[in-house]
Amino acid sequence: MSIINHQTLVLSPDCEPLRDFMLSVPERFAKGEGIVIHKGRNELRKITYQGNTFVIKAFHTPNIINRWVYGVFRPSKAKRSFVHAQMFLNIGVGTPRPVGYLNIRKGLMFDRSYYVTYESPCPYTYEALFKQKFAYEDEVLRAVGATTALLHEHGYAHKDYGRGNILFGKTEHGIAIEIVDLNRLAIGPLDMKAGCKNLERLPATPHMHRILADEYAKRRGFDAEECYRLMVAYRSTQPGKIDGLY
Repeated sequence: MSIINHQTLVLSPDCEPLRDFMLSVPERFAKGEGIVIHKGRNELRKITYQGNTFVIKAFHTPNIINRWVYGVFRPSKAKRSFVHAQMFLNIGVGTPRPVGYLNIRKGLMFDRSYYVTYESPCPYTYEALFKQKFAYEDEVLRAVGATTALLHEHGYAHKDYGRGNILFGKTEHGIAIEIVDLNRLAIGPLDMKAGCKNLERLPATPHMHRILADEYAKRRGFDAEECYRLMVAYRSTQPGKIDGLY
């Protein structure tokens, strides 16, 4: 790769054996390899390599102005995802195990970036709570409340904290929670109002809001009833509610 068409590859320390795989990701996408999980502005694929399954997020090529900005000044979305994943793991918040990221630049102009993780062991998203019955639903909600409180105590607010970006699964050790789609993160102190507002994109019945508020408040030393009131109020401003309950 010449200086005109430049690639930047960064790997987690234990993922050096995957260097060749990471460098091959653009070609694999071009060939349509793997299983498409999502295709929109960005594309997610699952690809199996040497017995392991990886999830790869290919970020769309930005507009001409942002190609210059990302090429010279601003870290790519893939880099931000990788850095934020390390931050989450350092404080004990789950996220799929990061492999690394690959940036591709043409001259000083940014072109594309890819963020790669191992496949999450958590089989469900938060949205599944509305599609099937879980005997341990309250445990999941308490785990979400506790995880959110831990993030907020460290000053981290996921800016797309929605139903598709919280994964969960039941293990012999309890409920595992993993957070995905990490490129947009606000960093700074979060008081009770800001913290409860960060949950506004999560649908919830009144019972679900009660559990979330109780666990979140307990972890942060807030009043549970006030957290419940705030969560319901902030959620009520969001579109997409079902019969006024969610």
